[in-house]
Amino acid sequence: MWCERHSEMELKARSMDEELQNMQDELWPLDNINPNKSRFPCCLVWTPLPVVSWLAPFIGHVGICREDGVILDFSGSNLVNVDNFAFGSVARYLQLDRRQCCFPPHFMGHTCKIPFKHAEYGTAISWDEALRSSMHHFEHKSYNLFTCNCHSFVANCLNRVCYGGSMNWNMISVAVLVLSKGQWTDRVSIIRSFLPVMTVLCIGVIMVGWPFLIALLSFSFLLLSWFLMGNYLIKGIIDW
Repeated sequence: MWCERHSEMELKARSMDEELQNMQDELWPLDNINPNKSRFPCCLVWTPLPVVSWLAPFIGHVGICREDGVILDFSGSNLVNVDNFAFGSVARYLQLDRRQCCFPPHFMGHTCKIPFKHAEYGTAISWDEALRSSMHHFEHKSYNLFTCNCHSFVANCLNRVCYGGSMNWNMISVAVLVLSKGQWTDRVSIIRSFLPVMTVLCIGVIMVGWPFLIALLSFSFLLLSWFLMGNYLIKGIIDW
């Protein structure tokens, strides 16, 4: 009797695995990336921030894109932009693999190794549904550069789909991912990202001298220290 039940459970498990594999294989095909039309299907996108990125070039504005390539970005309190990327055109982008996401149709359908944590956080059955859920969540959030910003929104989306089997996405990991693996849209974007930084650096050193460089590095160090502590050491301060 026990063997029969065990065999039935194994058959059901195999059937569910096959069903999930078929769902993964039948993902909606994506259009090509088209920077000229600002279409980046299932991508993370990044652009430099005025003034802030001139002083700390590792800081920028990020968004995440739907399957049709439309950009979503959290850019103000209770505001998630749709197809209106704040602070200029996309400079860098990184297309994500939906096969690394967990889209459970029910609790037993989780493909990740942390189903209880994922279910408690909030799941979705498709990429776009996950982004819609995160949008609704952040439409009631107050924007703050230091505690709840565009990186928080993207991290929430990635945690909702358990991207890469992880639910530890935060401001730092999102920034590292897009800055380390992202592609430049064109040469103009490279110039637009680094020319202001170099200009400020040169003018500051010429007018003030080396103390300006020390002050600038100190500013960057303090910002980076805050985000590291807020994301990894002091829980509950930074939202994602």
